[in-house]
Amino acid sequence: MANAPIKLLIAASGTGGHLFPAIALAEKLPDYEIEWLGVPNRLETQLVPKQYPLNTIAVEGFQQGFGLSSLWILGKLISSILEVRRILKQGNFQGVFTTGGYIAGPAVIAARSLGLPVVFHESNALPGKVTRFFGPWCSAVALGFAEAARYLPRAKNVCVGTPVRSQFLDGGINTPLDLPIPDGVPLIVVFGGSQGAVAVNKLARQSAPAWFDAGAYVVHLTGDRDPEADILKHPQYIELPFYDNMAALLRRANLAISRSGAGSLTELAVCGTPAILIPYPFAAEDHQSYNADVFTSSGAALTFKQSELTSEILQTQVLNLLRSPEKLAKMGERAKAIATPDSAEQLASLICEVIATQLGKKI
Repeated sequence: MANAPIKLLIAASGTGGHLFPAIALAEKLPDYEIEWLGVPNRLETQLVPKQYPLNTIAVEGFQQGFGLSSLWILGKLISSILEVRRILKQGNFQGVFTTGGYIAGPAVIAARSLGLPVVFHESNALPGKVTRFFGPWCSAVALGFAEAARYLPRAKNVCVGTPVRSQFLDGGINTPLDLPIPDGVPLIVVFGGSQGAVAVNKLARQSAPAWFDAGAYVVHLTGDRDPEADILKHPQYIELPFYDNMAALLRRANLAISRSGAGSLTELAVCGTPAILIPYPFAAEDHQSYNADVFTSSGAALTFKQSELTSEILQTQVLNLLRSPEKLAKMGERAKAIATPDSAEQLASLICEVIATQLGKKI
């Protein structure tokens, strides 16, 4: 058994912002035996089983206020903790890695109750409540933004950036863009993250005719929940619910219009894509605004509150930027300066170090 691989349980669930960094990290640990912890009927049930065994537990987040529903959720949490303990003990795991969210609570509690090390990755500039509560329990908290450390004074913080999918790195750099966009024309990419953004979609459609008149093409990734999908038709307009080859698309783009989830911002930074950011106004504790502030203060993006942004303002801001290629180039350079292209490698090294230290204590 001396040469048996180290077993790691990855607890990552829900959106691409939680899953893609975890998958990128897992790919950098080829010598580890990895299993996944997720929730039924979430994105991980589509992405993970192709690569890793998936264990699921029923867990939910606490909503504001306390009532009978909270007692039911608390009961599910306790049951989930016991289930994760069973998985960890039966599987002889040596450690746990989590990217936060509802699933992090039972994963961290179960692991620490068994004396197992936990590495927690927080991708946002403002750490979530789960991170702030459980961070001090963990062996290390890996940060996507250095700014997050001020909110985690009792945790063992290490800034490593946020891992991106392999298509964004050298291995996928020459993948062609398989969309009918002529060479040399300005390209605007509009997207709202892995779940889309209906309000952003509406603003973009209202503004697009002026961009077409300026010769720009628009690739609009709407998500699959937009009731107005397919209402705009134009030869310079390509509308899709999703697009797999985001790396090639963002590298080709002259400008992106986006929400400011940590995953989207990481991809924009790695590709050096200038952006207009519209933080999701209902994100927990307005954390997307904190993310956007990092890019705006660095000169990599412009940020507008959704409540204050009109189609006329968006239309004008985009046209002004398209007419200023020097400014766009500087914004792209500053975006690249924020990126940590080897984030997955740094995070993998941190996990190896933490687990090796723990194993050394047991010897």
